Amino acid sequence: MTGISFAGRGSATPSSASAGLRRDRGRAPGQSGWWALLFVGPVGVGLAVFYLWPIVRTAWMSLTETGPFGGSTFTGLSNYEKLFANPDLPQALLNTLIYTLIALLVIPIAMVIAALLNTSGLKGRGIYRTLYFLPVVTMAAAVAAVWKVIYNGDYGVLNQLLGFFGIAGTSWLTNPGTALGAIAAVGIWSGIGTTLVIFLAALQGVPGHLYEAAQLDGAGPVRRFISVTVPMISPSVFFVAVTTVIGAFQAFDLIYVMVAKTSPAMPHVKTIVYLFYEAGFIDHNPGLAAAIAFVLLLIILVVTVLQFGMQRKWVHYE
Repeated sequence: MTGISFAGRGSATPSSASAGLRRDRGRAPGQSGWWALLFVGPVGVGLAVFYLWPIVRTAWMSLTETGPFGGSTFTGLSNYEKLFANPDLPQALLNTLIYTLIALLVIPIAMVIAALLNTSGLKGRGIYRTLYFLPVVTMAAAVAAVWKVIYNGDYGVLNQLLGFFGIAGTSWLTNPGTALGAIAAVGIWSGIGTTLVIFLAALQGVPGHLYEAAQLDGAGPVRRFISVTVPMISPSVFFVAVTTVIGAFQAFDLIYVMVAKTSPAMPHVKTIVYLFYEAGFIDHNPGLAAAIAFVLLLIILVVTVLQFGMQRKWVHYE
């Protein structure tokens, strides 16, 4: 019985099995391609309708001028000429850049807090995480209204607190020298929760033996943080840096609520998106507003490409 061959009963020999496997492999790409299109198709349609088409439509609107009773006329690059001739543009670009640089401070702040919360044996860790994340789920308008009261130069809580230490406060939101920094600080406070959660998740993936090896080599807590923690979570740092820059370039809601239009600090806090708001909703010039939006898109695209190019020098994926 042990010498009986089952080849004659229709079982596959090695050569026929390999031939059948080659036939299956030949059919698999086509079949998997259709299944891939079936699942990716709805996402592709959503991207085309809600992302690509608005970009194309905005680019076209930036080349037209809308009449008072509707309808548009092709005007070429006239809206871009008006934009670059706007005397408020250089200051708005500078304000946006300064706001973005200040907003990036959320990375080291959240990183340190995440490292402290990740310490073993810390009591009430869940409570701390909840408290840090609460501003994220709070409406931006509500956050801005509360901080506007805190920053008030006459009865604000901040000035009263500084008064206990003998420090004279100021009118934070009307002083051109402090308004932008004060608003950026609120942006950091309200967005630190999301960054903190990302860093906490990244810290869970850092192998413990790396810290043990560094400790055996005589590295202290600060040295372990710089030499072990930061390189190991650098992909998460890079992700946060990209999203923070994109969000900071679109800063508007805090500025709109916290600073009055007649405030002497308004020229020093006005951003590119605020120029978009003025062109589209105050001056009722959708063509110019579209040109501002398209220029902002190109700026964010260039900055993001530069960030991806620079990541090779400091981001470690292994």
